[in-house]
Amino acid sequence: MAWRRPERDLARPVYVISVAASIVSVHPRTLRIYEDEGLVCPARTPTNIRLYSENDIRRVLWIRHLTKNLGVNLAGVRILFELEERLGTRILERLHSEGTAEGRAADGEATTTDPRPANRTTRAG
Repeated sequence: MAWRRPERDLARPVYVISVAASIVSVHPRTLRIYEDEGLVCPARTPTNIRLYSENDIRRVLWIRHLTKNLGVNLAGVRILFELEERLGTRILERLHSEGTAEGRAADGEATTTDPRPANRTTRAG
């Protein structure tokens, strides 16, 4: 019988703030701001050290996507998270899929029938 690695607990807090910040490519101060705004709530050790779980990391990645790619401010992010919790629907996933579909459509507008990149040079004659 082969040894199997146990399933990871995505809610288990394991990453200190410097590691979590490195994973999501932000400054640790950014994670503290997100916590101050009530957007993420890392666990605390008895000595008050923040510990982030995989779920916290995913949440921060959503915050970064919403703010950087969709132009949502932190108050808007909070409202989206609250709506998602109240309604029990995946609003954020829908926003993400619509955003990526729009991005693909914008990229492919000039080449809807031909998948090759459009020639950007102009030719005289």
